[in-house]
Order: sequence, then structure tokens, then C-alpha cells
Amino acid sequence: MKSETTEKKPSPQIEFRIERYKPGLIDPPRFQSFRVAVDDQMSVLDGLEQIRLRQDAGLMYRHSCHHSACGTCACRINGIERLACTTLILSLNTETVVLEPLHGFPRLGDLAVEMTPFYRDIDPAWSLLTPAESIEGAAEPAADPPLRLEACIECGCCVSSCPAAHRNAEFMGPAALAALHRQMAKVDSPRQRDLLAAAASPRGERLCERALNCSRVCPTDVYPARHIADLRRLVKA
Repeated sequence: MKSETTEKKPSPQIEFRIERYKPGLIDPPRFQSFRVAVDDQMSVLDGLEQIRLRQDAGLMYRHSCHHSACGTCACRINGIERLACTTLILSLNTETVVLEPLHGFPRLGDLAVEMTPFYRDIDPAWSLLTPAESIEGAAEPAADPPLRLEACIECGCCVSSCPAAHRNAEFMGPAALAALHRQMAKVDSPRQRDLLAAAASPRGERLCERALNCSRVCPTDVYPARHIADLRRLVKA
């Protein structure tokens, strides 16, 4: 009788080429390679976890929610700003995954950056809530329209990808301008004028070069470039 055996296919090995940096230790930055066995469900963040647990406990990167709600794991993956938690390794169709920290932020170590500059022009008093979209088929509209959190998860991808932000450190940047424009829809006319004046300042929308990278890399479809274009029209009106 012929026996049937099921041979398990070996997991593909992917090279992780990571830009390492430790102030005073790995300085200046340099790339280091690791080999990781992957499957079709593994994300880039899963690969980083494997490296940290099995090969180098000193590897630094930021992460929290693991499901694209917090934005902390954003980095440059093969030259493009992405969330490591939602980027499947095999979907990149490459044998080498090159990881760099976000550009334009002070480096803390390896892939971890200091995010404080991201909030420089975002007022903490601005509302994080916005009216929720209507749901098709809902029985009746609510008396008080429901609210949801703003789509921006403050990952920093838009700022990292923005050439204008890199050329001019004073530029408010795509995240702040998008947040400002959203805030204008939530306040009265006098405060709208104050916000528009900020957008029209020498640090505001005029410095945007319309590269559109911010909208291309945004993982939550905030479309910062569209908000900046709307601000530009309002400033010129």
C-alpha cells in the first residue's frame, strides 16, 4: 500500500536590512542585515519582533496597538512611509526588506524617532472628534449626530514624505495644516478667521509644493494635500 506523506514547505527566508543607530555606540548610522523565516501572514512588525526576541534584544522601534490604530510603528519600508503592523512582508514581493526611521524627526535609536516636533503646530485643545458619516440603511437619523475620532492617527508618515518640510524647517507641515482645516469646521466664525490667519502665515500653506506625497502615504486616507489645497483657496478668496 502506497503511503501518502505531506511535505511541509520550508518557510521563505527574507533579509531584513535595518538602519541601526545608537548614539555613541552605532554612530554614525549603518545598515545591519538579519535573516527571518516568514509566512504569508507575517507583517513587517512581526519580523521586527522576531529579530528582537531571537537575534538582537537591543533593536529599537516603536509599536503599540498592532492594528493600525496608533500609528507608532510607522517607518520607511523599502523607501516608502508605511505602518509596519499592516504591511505584510510577502506582499512587498522582495527578498530584502529595507527599514529606515521616518525622515525629518530626531532619532532616538534604530527605527525609533522623537515625535514631539510633529505636535509643534497642533493645538492640544483642538477637538479629536468629528461628526460620523451617515450609515446607509440606518433606521432614523439620530437627534444628536454621532461623533467619531478623527482619522489621523498621528503616525508622521506625511511629514516624513514631505519634501517641503525637509527643505524648510519652519513649514507647519501637512499634518498640522490638515488638522487646522478640520478644526475650522468645528468652531465659530471668529475662531475660523484666527485659524485661517495661521494657515496664511509665512509658515503656512504657501510653503506646500504640491508634491502630494503626504496623501499618497497616509495610511488612513486623511488626504492632507486636499486640506492644504482647500486652505489655499480660502486664503486667496
